[in-house]
Amino acid sequence: MKVYRPGEKLRQYVRYYWVLESDESFSVLTFPIGCPQIIFHRKTPLYIPELASWQDRFTISGQVNFPAHISSVGELDMVVAVFQPHAIGMFIDTTPSTFYNTEISGHDLENRSLNELSTKVFDSETTEDCVRLIDSWLLSRIRTTLNLNRIANAVSILMTAPATPVGTLAEVTCLGKK
Repeated sequence: MKVYRPGEKLRQYVRYYWVLESDESFSVLTFPIGCPQIIFHRKTPLYIPELASWQDRFTISGQVNFPAHISSVGELDMVVAVFQPHAIGMFIDTTPSTFYNTEISGHDLENRSLNELSTKVFDSETTEDCVRLIDSWLLSRIRTTLNLNRIANAVSILMTAPATPVGTLAEVTCLGKK
């Protein structure tokens, strides 16, 4: 497995990219990391027994709160973009809560630009090219008008003090209670 850091301007939105290539079959238990992901399977997708399904070649995976097994039959070549918990919505024009505890095909979003990205990723010769394509596409989608910095501050506060009242979070981040 290889891990890549996103470009400097993306680091507040994207935690990292990871790539896994393997010709060996395996089955392992994974634990939730609290971050949504966009997954590109350049070869055979993974099987998720808890969801009783194969991941789509192009999968959007939301935040999950349960461990899950993943199984590969070999022929695995996947590239994954792992987002900060609050940030994926900006890039796919869908609220992150839509994907809570679930996975969907990225094609189901009917986002032409995202579908074009998946085609380019699947047509790329190297995984490094894939990561560059994804990084460039995400960079082009940043909208500075959103309050993501404030939301990131709220998430940071909640990570260190989960019982922080909503009113306190709203006051500290200069956001409304909603």
